[in-house]
Amino acid sequence: MVFNSVSLLDFLAYLHHYASMHSINIEPTALLQAIADKTRLRILRILVSLPKEEACLCDLTDSLQEPECNVSRHLKVLRNAGLLSARKEGRWVYQRLSSEKAVKPFYRLIADIPDLDDTFSEDLKRFKLEIAKRCNQPCTKDESDFERQARRSSRKATV
Repeated sequence: MVFNSVSLLDFLAYLHHYASMHSINIEPTALLQAIADKTRLRILRILVSLPKEEACLCDLTDSLQEPECNVSRHLKVLRNAGLLSARKEGRWVYQRLSSEKAVKPFYRLIADIPDLDDTFSEDLKRFKLEIAKRCNQPCTKDESDFERQARRSSRKATV
């Protein structure tokens, strides 16, 4: 797989140099491990596509069509790797891309990953719908629509 803007080796060299010169704690292997999962790549791809946007757990759960517990665990891995930052507002936590300069080239690499099976474009389409539902307001959901539907489906199956 060839990336257009920055090679992976160039990125790792840049990251190592930047991190050592500016005393920030971003470990290249932690970054690579963080994206070694398709769900985490999908999360990052959504946020890289809309870099000024913030997302709460229910926005991402509905966009990815994944259980909240899985999405929450993946968000924690991405935050711990320095790829995402979080802001708490009331009972909701909003995720956004990290503002660290050291990870900016990494975001370009993620943006260049080919969307061979349209997974990323479908995720992004659902995410834009979730954001539009909020009308530029903070999230007010008690749970994601995906979780609500999954619970109803499991109840019907047991009846």
